Parts: sequence; structure tokens; C-alpha cells
Amino acid sequence: MKYLVTGSAGFIGYHVTKRLIDEGHQVVAIDNINNYYGKELKYSRLEKLFNTSDWDKKKIEKIDNASKSSSQPIFSNEEINLSFYKADLEDRDNINEIFRKEDINTVIHLAAQAGVRYSITNPEAYIDSNLIGFSNILDASKDNKIQHLVYASSSSVYGANERLPFTEDDPVDHPLSLYAATKKSNEMLAHSYSNIYRLPTTGLRFFTVYGPWGRPDMSLFIFTKAILEDKPIDIYNNGNHKRDFTYIDDIVDGVFKISKKIPSSNENWSGKQPTYSSSNQPWRIYNIANGNPIDLMDFVEIIEKKINKKAKINFLPMQLGDVPKTHADISLLSKAVGYRPGTSVEEGVAEFIDWYISYFGSNKI
Repeated sequence: MKYLVTGSAGFIGYHVTKRLIDEGHQVVAIDNINNYYGKELKYSRLEKLFNTSDWDKKKIEKIDNASKSSSQPIFSNEEINLSFYKADLEDRDNINEIFRKEDINTVIHLAAQAGVRYSITNPEAYIDSNLIGFSNILDASKDNKIQHLVYASSSSVYGANERLPFTEDDPVDHPLSLYAATKKSNEMLAHSYSNIYRLPTTGLRFFTVYGPWGRPDMSLFIFTKAILEDKPIDIYNNGNHKRDFTYIDDIVDGVFKISKKIPSSNENWSGKQPTYSSSNQPWRIYNIANGNPIDLMDFVEIIEKKINKKAKINFLPMQLGDVPKTHADISLLSKAVGYRPGTSVEEGVAEFIDWYISYFGSNKI
């Protein structure tokens, strides 16, 4: 198979790309290396993907100076079947040209402007990347007859819904952030393309993904960094959060398995009694999570035990755009592809902290 992975220098994209390479597939990797957080971490992920120890300043300068409008890869390695393009999703013509020349089978679309809180102050970034960019991925997939488009949605789409656990057939009509609204829009846009063009699409609602090579704006990264540096951490909603933390290896396993299951029309679906998780079109939605949420303060305690140091905590009110609890019903994905998350939070946190200490011993974000 020949996969195209967007956001391949990002957290989940890096791990998915690595899994595909390890499984012997060809991978076309795309990322625009934006400034949402430090580029050094993205360069390091690319260095690991290309399995090289000589990622010197010249290679970094080549990435920085490369045009985002070029349909030529910056780096290619035929031995591991990997090519890397620097490209903006908003560049419609260039994205379509990359699709055309590479003859892709399956697309795993993970690039997006992430972060709930950042969307409050920078809404235009979400419109450009998550709406215009996703529209261009849909068009390129349709025009180039992609066999299957798998894309990242989010647990954020559940918004004001308080019925737990969240199931794919729950209504998602009350998003609490612009980020959540763009992710719901992605699901609706995908359905329209599945309907009009018979493009097979699968959306995955990720729940609080964590692990090695994670993003610096996520809670585990922030808490670990602050505790190690003897700085206070901010805990919102006075610590009364519960999260369905999901380890990256479990996420990657689910993404890999679902990419090979091309959706077809659900013949039992009825417009008189519609359900949200499937359709009479080749379109599916799945939760992808651990399925066992824990209290945020218990999560902090697990970090403290691993580091062997107590956190200094600032308790604060609920933050705008946030939700108090997330808990996924993962039975649909389990039934579809045998998805079985197997990493405990204790194991996952330990893996992250070991990576963090190893990486930042000689690097700075």
C-alpha cells in the first residue's frame, strides 16, 4: 500500500508514519512545520523517521528555506520508502499535484490546527487549516480516486453533552470551542463527499492522546516540565476534571487497523430512524480512546510518583471552551477491527517521562 500522511512531523502523525514504515508500506509524508510550538521537536521527529543521526544545520536550513508551494519532496529515502513534502493544506493546487504525482492508495489526514484554548484567540488559524485545508484534502482524494480517507476528528465534538460514556450516536450539536466546531464540520463535509462522490471516509474521534514525542501544549508535557523545574502547575475547574487518557501506541494500532477497513454503505441504515455513527453512504465515525477515564488529580499523582517529587498546584476555575469530563464508549471500533487498548496510564506516563528526561537532556524546546 502507498499511504499519504498529513501532519507527519506532528505528534500522532509521527507515530503513525513510523508504524506504516515499520510495516513495510510506502509513505508520502506532508507537514508545513508551522510555529504553533517549537520546530526543534518536529525536526527531531523527522530525524527519527528518516533513521539518521546526522540531522545537521544544513538539513534544517533546507526545510526552513523550502517553499510550501513546491510539489517536489524535500527528502526521500528509497530504502525505507519514505518521502517528505513541506506543504500548506490551504494550497489547493499544490496538494492536488502531490496527490496526482504520487499515486496514493490511502490517506491518513492528521494535520490540523490543534488546541481548544488557542482557538479562542486565533480563530483564523482553525478556519484556514481545519476547514479550507480539509476541504482541499477531500477534493484531492476525490479527484485522485483515493481508496480510503481516514481523518482525525476529536472528542471535543461532544461539547455540552453530559451523558457518559460518549457514544458515536450521541448528538454533537453544541460545540464549546471553535476547534470542536471545525472538527464536527469535518465530519459533515466528509459525509457529503461520501454521498456525492462515493468517497470512502472514516473519522476518528481522538480522546486525550499522550505519550513520547507529545506536544508541549498538552497537560502531561506541561505538568512534567513544571514539576521537574520546581514550578507551579495550573489545574482548572479546581481539579474536578476527568479525562479518558489514551496512550499513543494504542491510538496508532487503531488508526492502522481502521485504515485497512474501507467503509461501505450500511444497508440497515434508515433515514426514518437515523443513527450518527454510520450512513447509507461509505462513511463511518468511531471513538478511539482508552475507555477508562481517570480523575485529573489522580493523573497528577501518577506523574509525581514517577518523578518522585510533589507538584506545586494553582487551582483555578473552569476555563472557557473546556469540558469537565470525557469518557468514550469504544465498542464500535472494537467490534469493527478488534481494537483493544492495552496500556495503563501508569505505564504510559512512565514511558513519556523516561522519553522526556532522555530527550531534554541534550535538547531545548
